[in-house]
Amino acid sequence: MKPFLSALLISTLVAPALAQDVTEGEQLYRHHCATCHGIEATGHGPMAGVLVISPADLTTLSEDGELPVARIVRRIDGRDPLVSHGSPMPVYGPYFEGRDTAIKSETGQPILTSQPIVDLLAYIATLQEK
Repeated sequence: MKPFLSALLISTLVAPALAQDVTEGEQLYRHHCATCHGIEATGHGPMAGVLVISPADLTTLSEDGELPVARIVRRIDGRDPLVSHGSPMPVYGPYFEGRDTAIKSETGQPILTSQPIVDLLAYIATLQEK
């Protein structure tokens, strides 16, 4: 019985997140990201001109065929820091911490992140130019 419970616990911890809230992701984007990336997510937000590195055009992230989920998660949560404006992106970093969940990356491997980032990813996926 113990091996079964252990396997169940492990599968629960690494299972991809099922609940992705695009509406919540859009609200998070508009509140935290649009200032730099712009409402249309093309990298032309009102703060873009004062940054050392121009914000990415988020509508073209999947131009190679797949959304680079792992890279996006690492950039947002700070594991892949971008210090273009004197601090890690996002400048409000702690907001996206906590409420850990796993999401499947483009390689099929799970990556641990937070629920707000899962929601934000769901919204970013809707922005991709086909």
